[in-house]
Amino acid sequence: MSTVIRNDKKTINAWAIFDWANSAYALVISTAIFPVYFIQYTPEEITLGTWHFSNSSLYSFAVSFSYIIIACLSPLLSGMADFSGRRKMFLRVFTLIGSLACITLYFFKGEPQLWLGTSAFVLATIGFAGSIVFYDSYLPIIVTEDRYNNVSAKGYTYGYIGSVILLIVILAMIQKPEWFGISDGQMGSRIGFVLVGVWWIGFAQYTFKHLPKDAITKFKSSMLKNGYREISAAYIRVKASPNIKSFLLAFFFYSAGVQTVIYLATIFAEKELNFETAELILLVLLLQLVAIGGAYFFSALGNKKGNKYAILTMIVIWILICIAAYFTYDKVTFYLLAALVGTVMGGIQSLSRASYSMLLPEKNHDTTSYFSFYDVIYKSAIVGGTFLFGLVDNLTNNMRYSVLALAVCFVAGFYFMWQTKIGDEPKTAL
Repeated sequence: MSTVIRNDKKTINAWAIFDWANSAYALVISTAIFPVYFIQYTPEEITLGTWHFSNSSLYSFAVSFSYIIIACLSPLLSGMADFSGRRKMFLRVFTLIGSLACITLYFFKGEPQLWLGTSAFVLATIGFAGSIVFYDSYLPIIVTEDRYNNVSAKGYTYGYIGSVILLIVILAMIQKPEWFGISDGQMGSRIGFVLVGVWWIGFAQYTFKHLPKDAITKFKSSMLKNGYREISAAYIRVKASPNIKSFLLAFFFYSAGVQTVIYLATIFAEKELNFETAELILLVLLLQLVAIGGAYFFSALGNKKGNKYAILTMIVIWILICIAAYFTYDKVTFYLLAALVGTVMGGIQSLSRASYSMLLPEKNHDTTSYFSFYDVIYKSAIVGGTFLFGLVDNLTNNMRYSVLALAVCFVAGFYFMWQTKIGDEPKTAL
């Protein structure tokens, strides 16, 4: 990595634009449209050999499988990025994989293409998740520590705004297909999946142009092992640091809850509360728009009261959300819960990324390996959370018990975060 001028406005904007680009996947594919599309156009019970799955649990297991793959690959790839200088190259590769997989979802029409659709969704998820480790690793390189909270929040805010704009267009195609000269709402959804892929790879070009250039060195076969060596070394350093260790344990448990809610909230609303498509549209838009203010509110709270205080506050809110969801049977109450989810959804992700950056003992060297370790924890949390949710759902045939299981994850997250010291003194942003 060549010398980088920190806090450069153009570089920061280019970094944040990648959130604008890839959040189209995060909102349309993982949250708003594809989960409901998957449930609507697949059988309620799916048989694979001697195994029987509900379609909602199969979707949950597909998320788990995606993150198992990328959790295993990310140390390898991040090590290659660090030692070969190809950080941006891998960002490009995973963006291409994810965007092309989203475009492939156009061909998923229903049960006959079930495994094509599931495979494309898995690849899109791998592309999204794989790019994040390289994207996040730029944060401590391009800005100084006092700006971590604000710049991290800026990225999430760009993502929320951009993805909502695209979502509104796709929802118009689904609800009013005649406006666009297409046959029906299903075709609107399928065209929407193509638009996500084009949006993602298109806007990412600005990021690729303005982020620091790769300092590429000659590839050597030994680089294949370096990622695992680095993550092993990072693990040893983490074990020696009580703060980082307790933070990552907390991060694992509450991320298992947060990310599972993000992936499965619309499925819960559709199956348990019989939300119609138009109601799900309102639900998702409410969640996303509130999340914009939530990310900045908790960033400001972290600056004023400390990140630990802000994260603990959000974890308590998440626990209350899970308990309340179990007892919720009317749509109005669920809308209120969705507003609460939006308030804490962006904030807890943004402050987690910023807090981890604050805890790193080295800010200029091998940051990708540190973030690879963080990312393995994050992806393992998604595997654990979505698998737990799908398992409980499949065993009880009641997603409400799955939501209660997530509450336990948040309680564990609170316990470990309570033991963590992460910049309890307020930070002043420039």
